[in-house]
Amino acid sequence: SILPHCCFGTSAKMAEEVTKAGDEALELCGTSNRPRDPSSLKNLDHDKSEDTDANSCSASGVVSAHHTMRRGHGWGRGVVADVRLTVCKHWKREMTNLNAKTIACSFFLYFACIAPAVTFGAIYGKATNNNIGTIEMIAATAWCGCVYALVGGQPMMINGGTGPVLAFSEIVYKLSVSLDVPFLTFNAWIGIWVAAYMMIAAFADLNRIIVLCTRFTDEIFAFLIALIFIINAVGSPFSPVGVIHYFDFNHKSHDPYEDEDYYSHWSSALLSVLVFLGTTALAFQLRKFKFSPFFPNQTFRNTITDFAVVISILVWSLVGNAFDEIPIEKLNVPSHFAPTFQCCDASCDTNFPTECEGQAVAYGYRPWVVDFGNLNGKAWVPFMAAGPALLAFVLVFLDDGITWHLINHPSHKLKHGEAYNYDTIIIGLMVLVNSCFGLPWLVAATVRSLNHIHAMSEKNPDGSFLSVQETRLTGLFIHLLCFATIFAMNVLRLIPVPVLYGVFLFMGLVSLGTNQFWGRMLMLFMQPTKYPVQPYTQYMKPKRMHLFTLIQLLLFAALYAVKSIKTIAIAFPILIAACIPVRLYILPLIFTDDELVLIDSDPNTVKAWIANREADDDEKKVLVNEEDQDDGKPKDEPEAGDIEAVAPPRRRSRRSRTLSCPAGALLFTEEPTILGPQLRPKVMVGKSSELFMLTGEGGNDNKSTHSNTSSATLDELDLASPASSPRRRRPTREERRANSAPTPNLLFGDVEIQNSSQAQRSGVFSDIVKRVKQSSKKKCPFLPTVDEVSHHSGGPHSPQ
Repeated sequence: SILPHCCFGTSAKMAEEVTKAGDEALELCGTSNRPRDPSSLKNLDHDKSEDTDANSCSASGVVSAHHTMRRGHGWGRGVVADVRLTVCKHWKREMTNLNAKTIACSFFLYFACIAPAVTFGAIYGKATNNNIGTIEMIAATAWCGCVYALVGGQPMMINGGTGPVLAFSEIVYKLSVSLDVPFLTFNAWIGIWVAAYMMIAAFADLNRIIVLCTRFTDEIFAFLIALIFIINAVGSPFSPVGVIHYFDFNHKSHDPYEDEDYYSHWSSALLSVLVFLGTTALAFQLRKFKFSPFFPNQTFRNTITDFAVVISILVWSLVGNAFDEIPIEKLNVPSHFAPTFQCCDASCDTNFPTECEGQAVAYGYRPWVVDFGNLNGKAWVPFMAAGPALLAFVLVFLDDGITWHLINHPSHKLKHGEAYNYDTIIIGLMVLVNSCFGLPWLVAATVRSLNHIHAMSEKNPDGSFLSVQETRLTGLFIHLLCFATIFAMNVLRLIPVPVLYGVFLFMGLVSLGTNQFWGRMLMLFMQPTKYPVQPYTQYMKPKRMHLFTLIQLLLFAALYAVKSIKTIAIAFPILIAACIPVRLYILPLIFTDDELVLIDSDPNTVKAWIANREADDDEKKVLVNEEDQDDGKPKDEPEAGDIEAVAPPRRRSRRSRTLSCPAGALLFTEEPTILGPQLRPKVMVGKSSELFMLTGEGGNDNKSTHSNTSSATLDELDLASPASSPRRRRPTREERRANSAPTPNLLFGDVEIQNSSQAQRSGVFSDIVKRVKQSSKKKCPFLPTVDEVSHHSGGPHSPQ
């Protein structure tokens, strides 16, 4: 909305509306292109109290709407509002937008969901004495995912098991043993209390507190979850999980072959590492085919990009199974669908075979429905369960809320809307049902949800988001496949575990690419002059930036330590919640408001801060120039032939105040990389338009370049003001007719070119028509045809 002046392809009506809206917004921010009262300029330095109001856009008062706590709704009205704005509004469209990308994403995330389900199920079995195991985990993943895909409020979210919830379940099991109460019964009563707390939180609109989680908290949590995926893929120091542990001769994967003469654990470990790295590398390479020149057409390249991870899994699964004499670990899944816990007798209080070693066969399986009355005579247990349930509620509430906050970040460009309160009810009901059937609790899975967004997105070649196809079909298909897996366990045994480790590494690295915290961590080891172009590297001192990073790193280390030490893992949700008051009350004592806006706000807020900062600086320069002209000092008389001296000085600062596209302006976009998000110079475009950029300083040696980037909306532009340059001599009329446009940036629409007076004065159509004629035989997709240019040229008196 602040760039209508340089968008020649925008219609006159749209430009007028955009200009009006931009002026209103800039007037609110104090940077309107309308001249201010001179008295307000003179008093600029005398009173700054008004500029620091929460509603202003001054350098110290810019407030992010994404991170500002909103007013609460009435009791239950937030739930109703969520349903109306999300489910009722988008449900039909999100259930009917089936395409190839939907199918490809479903297969990719099926492997990304079933592998953690099997892994977490095995760990649950060890932690709970097989009361909860792999079958229970797969069943919970399947039914919760299908139901949420149909009725959930935020379809890009994927439910799943997480490490913090697993650690809490292990604590609950140890507590039940100490109380001499059956684990499943105790866990069920805790689940009932958690569901009640979730209902109260939803109807009281407690989720508005989650909005206070800024990038400070979001990125610590996201980095923790991504690092868990990466460490578990490479090799965890706390458990024998990861490809590094294959080099240990005592690893359980070598046990079935220890008596075979042909078997070498070194060969198996090396093949596992090869398959592991190959899966990740091939997935990354195939993702780039969308922008490559190979293969016959763009549809074929798009298909390869969409199925990149699925193709990589299939290829390296074949490689892993191709060597009969070098077996590698396969998924260990149950042979049939039944509860994991097998009973020694009719009471089903003891587990077969560990607690009845002399018994040849199991008496049977535990019943699916939990007996709530099996309390061993301790009637106070249901009331006592409210205490641990409160900690569990904090964990589930924050785990879900922070993940939802990350999903709905403005950079993802989601249009569906938020449904925090409604989804809190859905998750609470799922926790209640799973507790009644002895199934594990599922929460929002951060890494899987973010990869869901990445897989369904359209991006520029630099990796920035253009749009995301929001659909419920992917979640439904993913979990229907998980449900089908229960009856086809033998198929899963064909997938090597190193292949799934490679998928975990891929998902973790993709999540790190958009994490600003990770990028600033790498800057600790960089030469300061080589820092990537970011607002906090341009406007903050390096020491202050590194201090903010070190505080985040300290909290991250505390979170990881608490999560990894089982004896204190129950305090993990409390430490997550502590990050919010640290950001709200402690960091403002260490950093200024401007520094916190630059390093801990969303991109739109940072752009508003920079624009307002530059406008205030320009106003001060204007005031100083006016005072210098009125101070009565004698001015040097210009020579008679000095045209530059006779001409009145141009106030280039006025151009910055209008926030239009000045000559030489650079446009940047944030690109997710392995080193974190970085700003890259980029040719940007207006709404539904492509860019035609003309460069050069004048004369006949101007060169023109074009960019085949996709369209982006006006409010997604990053504008960096140009450095001031000496004024050039105005070319003659003949030179202006012969030369290309002196303005380096020209934006025009897909089929419409406006014949505005501004375009006529800049003399751009002569160069456009020349290049259209040259490229008409090549059928360039980003240039209009000669007929289109002639039709919209404005008549016989147009420049062409």
